[in-house]
Amino acid sequence: MPDWQEVLIELQGYHAKVQQTQSEANQALDLVRRKYLGLLHGRTGRNIIAYYSGFLSKPGIEQSEITDEDKNGFMVAVHKLDRSKGLDLILHTQGGNIAATESIVDYLHRMFKDDMRAIVPQIAMSAGTMMACSCKTIVMGKHSSLGPIDPHLRGIPAVGVVQEFKRACKEVKKDASKIPMWQSIIGQYRPTFLSQCENAIVWSKEFVGKELEGVMFAGKHDAHSLAQKVVRKLTDYAQNRAHSRHLDIDQCRSIGLEVLDLEADSDLQDLVLTVHHCYMHVFQNSFAYKMIENQDGTALVKLAVEKLQKTS
Repeated sequence: MPDWQEVLIELQGYHAKVQQTQSEANQALDLVRRKYLGLLHGRTGRNIIAYYSGFLSKPGIEQSEITDEDKNGFMVAVHKLDRSKGLDLILHTQGGNIAATESIVDYLHRMFKDDMRAIVPQIAMSAGTMMACSCKTIVMGKHSSLGPIDPHLRGIPAVGVVQEFKRACKEVKKDASKIPMWQSIIGQYRPTFLSQCENAIVWSKEFVGKELEGVMFAGKHDAHSLAQKVVRKLTDYAQNRAHSRHLDIDQCRSIGLEVLDLEADSDLQDLVLTVHHCYMHVFQNSFAYKMIENQDGTALVKLAVEKLQKTS
């Protein structure tokens, strides 16, 4: 199967063949990508929904993260699929809203039961990791990464806020002279912010724990303890040190996740990576910043034409 450069050459070949009309030439990205989505579907015999954000190529674009609007894209992609064939969910995302993620996961389970497999060609962070944890297995390569699931509120780590508040209480109790210092820090918190952080932490842990126990570890006598071990590791703010920490395939296995080697099946590996390269070319060569697409080419594509024109 083609690598990055070979996909580019194939795209250029399409442009050369149909250069008579510009509208036809612009279809090259779709034609090549959907060709390989179809081949991947033929290889697995399973439904495919690719959920791709262009956050790497177009950083800072609003709504590139997981949002409630994405439910519409998944509904479009699921429509007319033979749900008895299960679902391979290809994920490439920086994460997003936990409420939207929970809602999307619930919908996909209603459509495909627990017959869901996550495939991570490169990176699925934060809420993307939550999505992966809602599947029976996760397929990762040597280059793939998941990430911590500790929640952030307006970019601020909720676990860090709670830990900082506890530290403040402890230090002030020991040494009253530190009250002014901590007042200046804690005073920046808006009303109810601390309780919001605490609730977000509980929500994140409960959601992922429930998914792991009921899907990935379903039927195992120690499903609950296995799920809680994974949740502790993925929300360990002190150990992970940063929300952007990349957890590779070995680390994901070590914390207990059911992970399959993408490299164990060379044909699958080639097809998955070719599909991934196709999406990367789309984000680099079009106004698209988010795509939700099935193996039949049915897709919801979000464009950032006005925003990109203003910054150019």
